[in-house]
Amino acid sequence: MTEDISKILVSEEEIKEICSRLGKQISEDYKGKKLFLVSVLKGAVVFMADLMRNITCDCEIDFMAVSSYSGTKTTGVVKFKKDLDINPEGCDILLVEDILDSGVTLSYLKDVLIGRNAASIKICTFLDKPANRQADISADYVGKIIPDEFVVGYGLDYDEKYRNLPFVGVLSSKVYADK
Repeated sequence: MTEDISKILVSEEEIKEICSRLGKQISEDYKGKKLFLVSVLKGAVVFMADLMRNITCDCEIDFMAVSSYSGTKTTGVVKFKKDLDINPEGCDILLVEDILDSGVTLSYLKDVLIGRNAASIKICTFLDKPANRQADISADYVGKIIPDEFVVGYGLDYDEKYRNLPFVGVLSSKVYADK
């Protein structure tokens, strides 16, 4: 798999530093509140697992699965695959995402949760790629801002591959150029 990576963009050590920094800030911001972490599956599960180990305040977790991608491109249409197991009404929700790219998915999810009367909704993204933004949305907590390159690893995939890489790397265009 590593032969398909043209360069490492976020090292294992930097990932640990990002999770520690964000965990401390989130713990401080939600002190005395009941935090409800919602991971956007599948990509964000690795980040959320590391992030929540760095959060010291009371928190619960749940998962939502949605998709707006096919290969390397967003379709612009969000499809629900798994909804929350709990009612988010009155909850302080932190949406945890692997990458904020077009913003279409997170904008949709935020609107859905607002409609379900969550007490508050904030967004924590491991990576932020503002160059491709199509929706008017930003994250409250950002691990790292990255350039407009197709990245994989640490939960991020290309056709369900590369999620298990312990770093984030730029996928060589030769892998997906003809698809």
